[in-house]
Amino acid sequence: MKKSIFFFVVMAAAMTASAQTVVESKVSDNVYIGINGGVTAKSTDNPWLHNLNPNVGVRIGRWITPVFGLALDGSAYLGNKPYVSTGTGVRATNVSLLGTFNFTNLFGGYPGQPRCFEVIGLYGLGWGHLFRSNHAMYEPANEMTSKAGIDFAFNFGGQREWQFYVEPSVTWAFLHSNSQPGIQDAHKLSFSSQDPRYNVNNSAVQLNLGLVYYFGNSNGTHHFKIAGTSDTGEVNRLNGIINDLREQLARKPKEVVKEVEVVKEVPLQGREVRVENLVFVTFEQGKSLLTRDAMAALNGVKPGAHVQVVGTASPEGSPEINQRLSQARADAVASYLRDRGVVVDEAVGKGVQGNTSNRLAIVYVK
Repeated sequence: MKKSIFFFVVMAAAMTASAQTVVESKVSDNVYIGINGGVTAKSTDNPWLHNLNPNVGVRIGRWITPVFGLALDGSAYLGNKPYVSTGTGVRATNVSLLGTFNFTNLFGGYPGQPRCFEVIGLYGLGWGHLFRSNHAMYEPANEMTSKAGIDFAFNFGGQREWQFYVEPSVTWAFLHSNSQPGIQDAHKLSFSSQDPRYNVNNSAVQLNLGLVYYFGNSNGTHHFKIAGTSDTGEVNRLNGIINDLREQLARKPKEVVKEVEVVKEVPLQGREVRVENLVFVTFEQGKSLLTRDAMAALNGVKPGAHVQVVGTASPEGSPEINQRLSQARADAVASYLRDRGVVVDEAVGKGVQGNTSNRLAIVYVK
């Protein structure tokens, strides 16, 4: 059991370490569903490739980070070899809660979408149930189980939304429970024992093939999106835009620079537009949260002033996502200003403007 605790501690550490590399996701994001099937055999006292029993299963999961996830795995075992028949079509079932661990992303980093080939480990605990017919000479049984395996996964599709995997695994059974304490091994789930230890004699090997589909996410893809961070090049680019604005506003006092293309004309009731009338607020890629620098810039707008707020987005992502993101940025700025007593006449999102990366909101102070 110490090994189990250590394994989950390692996975939790990986989850914390990798969570900072991607854009925040909703609870419904990065969810997948899949089916699988293969063969199962007792690990010991069983000739190689003899007494194989078929199994089918379903798996529903969610990746919490590109490295760590959780999955609910259910399997139905259809054969009885080498045990006494239960007299039912399905001999036993097993349901496990698995931790999934993407070794490829852990050691190679997450490139922004799944690679063509990945190696994924899985481990967890579950509960097995042995069925019986009305004519069977023994009672049904329940057992605690544990499963460990590894997926050799192949991702395909336009956005790598499909995955095919080959999965060898081992399932242990222990803590056997039955109303007949003297029940013989042949009547148990398959290989259980009263001894709650990982013992190869109380295990079965399994080889399955599976097919998985990843549902679409709120970010417009089927997987995690890498979060952009501000760097020197981005800051220099924004400074260049501001300098261009200064020059063009000096020549055309009533027209905002066309490259940004945020507002064609600003009705200021006869007043000239000056650089001092503009406040620029920048955002991180894919986010609409105000940074400390953004709040500091907005604090320069005096309470009681009338302003117009325009939000923009960068070209990444779909038009729908960018429109929602730009509106969210405008709303975030407007909400902050209203709380400070500023009168917001309009707060509108303009999506992508121009050919440059515009992750900003512009405040026009009237």
